[in-house]
Amino acid sequence: MVEQARAAGHQVVFTGRDRARIDALAAKSGAHGIQANVTVAEENARTVDEALKRMGGIDVLVNNAGYAYRGDIGEMDIAKMREMFDTNVFGLVDLTNRIAPHMKAQAFGDIVNIASTSGMKGAAGATSYAASKWAVRGITQCWQAELRPKNIRVTCICPSEVQTNFGGRTGRNNPNKLYAEDIAATILAGVSLPQRVLWTELAIFATNPWKED
Repeated sequence: MVEQARAAGHQVVFTGRDRARIDALAAKSGAHGIQANVTVAEENARTVDEALKRMGGIDVLVNNAGYAYRGDIGEMDIAKMREMFDTNVFGLVDLTNRIAPHMKAQAFGDIVNIASTSGMKGAAGATSYAASKWAVRGITQCWQAELRPKNIRVTCICPSEVQTNFGGRTGRNNPNKLYAEDIAATILAGVSLPQRVLWTELAIFATNPWKED
């Protein structure tokens, strides 16, 4: 997302937790990286302050921090579920809560929330993760009701399986399945639409992931 936004000529401030990876991406893309954890209120406040200082405003917010904790009912660790909600849901709300007033003041903006197709259907073992993504979808709809009259678009993107290191799973390379750059291209397409056009929600699937090359 950072690389594609920079290639399109946008100023970009991004966050992450791994200092080495942040520095590498900043050097490669020319974007400004901030080491911050979305679950920490003070770090979210610092992120917003730095973004405003460097860019003079915030036109687009992409909420994509998230991870999965899964467990069967009867065996779930509720503390782990709450910890995951701090990232997937409460961190997303806290950061947006700090940025929304600036977008309202400029009467313009795009907020993109990354949910999942796991938030569109139930699955065995997915109580906690699916619930967090259902929550993101519901939150998005509430913000749409609030912010559309302010000329602020809020979109929910629901990817299916994307070939990243999500959950520590590697070695999944399949040229026919989705890659991170596909999701990034979709987000950029959405925010590049005429301002009067709003994608409320979009599920993204690979066209033919079963194809053998």
